[in-house]
Amino acid sequence: MAFDTVIIRYGGEIGVKGGWTRRAYETRLRRNIKEALRHNLIKYKELKRRSGRLYLKAPVDSDLLTTLSRIFGISSISPAVETSSNLKEIVDSCLKVASANLRRGCSFAVRCRRVGSHPYTSETVCREVGRRILEGFPDMGLRVDLESPDVTLWIEVRGEEAFIYTDILEGAGGMPLGTQPRLVCLLSGGLDSPVACWLAMRRGSPVTPLYIDNSPFSSETERIRAFETAKVVFRWASGFSRRLYVAQNGANLKEFMEKSPRRLLCILCKRLMYRIAERVADLVGAVGIVTGEIIGEQASQTLWNLKVLDEAVARYPVYRPVLCFDKVEVERLARKIGTYAVSAKAGGGCKATPSRPRTKASLEEVLEAEKRVDIERMVERSMESLELVTL
Repeated sequence: MAFDTVIIRYGGEIGVKGGWTRRAYETRLRRNIKEALRHNLIKYKELKRRSGRLYLKAPVDSDLLTTLSRIFGISSISPAVETSSNLKEIVDSCLKVASANLRRGCSFAVRCRRVGSHPYTSETVCREVGRRILEGFPDMGLRVDLESPDVTLWIEVRGEEAFIYTDILEGAGGMPLGTQPRLVCLLSGGLDSPVACWLAMRRGSPVTPLYIDNSPFSSETERIRAFETAKVVFRWASGFSRRLYVAQNGANLKEFMEKSPRRLLCILCKRLMYRIAERVADLVGAVGIVTGEIIGEQASQTLWNLKVLDEAVARYPVYRPVLCFDKVEVERLARKIGTYAVSAKAGGGCKATPSRPRTKASLEEVLEAEKRVDIERMVERSMESLELVTL
């Protein structure tokens, strides 16, 4: 039996909000759903709200379910059949759904939830549907199991409508994209930064990725990999701008290598990246900078060095969503997001990385090293090279 409706649940983050905030979040979620459907060329008949749920009337297929599963703010979805709240019609629809989903010898349970006044109880619905299923399929060896059934037939009766479904599919969760201000994300194309970018989006912030191109010390493969991971991340942002900024940093890196202590190179380079991100944040109206740094992952990412990095920018906070994750957790999220296959490809890394980088630099020695170059001129040089790429 073909499903004609998707039940969209948005409890959790939105459910705990009150008053005006909840209405604003619900409005943004509805807008994001419509934009995602439009962007993916998916036709629908109606998107309506009933008792804290959204109901999307549309032919249900894998494209629709995939699109909805990537919309932040949705906690879960269920392909469903809509019918009236008349008990006979509920039972008839349940028999059709059961016929399509129950296998020979399997166990099942019937669960019913109601909102509104009806001439029957939820228990009555469950008993009647269960009885009719057993009577309607006597040769299939079906049995009722209320503890651990193979298939659960869910019935939701809301006012004059009823919805029947068997699956509850996990949504992206979080808050609707656009309910928080924009952030700039330093995106390298490796495993960590795309996950950090996605986590910031999951909290409601649209992101502007910034790729710092260190060529000739990095390869074209690195650049391509960054672009490809950005494309995957943007699959979770249908309806929002898909633009990535690229800033050249190779000349700056070369100057650091010639004039500053080699062991401080990674810290000096990363502090410069922060300053470039700060300027891009000014450009796009962002309120902060996101990075994929993990404690101890790289020499520049020890807690001592992260403190030195933070001193590079004063006007914007630096957010590190994966700071306390381990690699296994990052990889698991990267697989869920879809970036793992791209990020795991060998990129060659940065050829300027010193053999023994400092893991515990002091702010004083870093500031002294920066005096040997013109930091402001370096930032301007990168900003003059700034390239806007639409993905």
